[in-house]
Amino acid sequence: MTTIVGLAGSAILVLGAAWPDRAVLHPRESLKNWLFAVGALCMLFSSILNYQAGAPIFFIFLELLVTFSSVLMMLNVPERIDTPLVLLASLAMIVWSFLLFHDLGTVFFVIELSGIAVGSILKTGTARREIALILGSALIALFSYLTATWIFFWLNVFFALFSGYYAWKDEVRVLSRRTKRMR
Repeated sequence: MTTIVGLAGSAILVLGAAWPDRAVLHPRESLKNWLFAVGALCMLFSSILNYQAGAPIFFIFLELLVTFSSVLMMLNVPERIDTPLVLLASLAMIVWSFLLFHDLGTVFFVIELSGIAVGSILKTGTARREIALILGSALIALFSYLTATWIFFWLNVFFALFSGYYAWKDEVRVLSRRTKRMR
């Protein structure tokens, strides 16, 4: 059951990462955002099952934060409100993690997952969003590799790759517009 839920959630999130960004009036109108939200819920459930089977608790922290970010995104909470909320929740998790485990590795993991959470609430189709998702995903992939948590490893590798692709594609589009204006 754990593997099936994890694979389903990962597949949904990777599909969301691969799905092209489209301009929408409200985040609920974006299939990409729905894929992120549903995938995050599946991965939260998977991380709870994995924790019960002996995996690190940090993945529950990650998915709680990503699920919280998805709710804020789908409610279309303005960035000036949701970004501080996510950063405050991240800070709370950093302090809580350090108090529980007295380990700086834990603190770094929570900082990594904060990148994912912040990236998921930033405006769709922006370089800031893609860069936050790339950095957060790449660092979580590294942590997942070190803890041999393979579903999260591959999920974050693909997530980072697709976010990188869209960041590159957006940069090429911006450079193309600048070049045309210069002519």
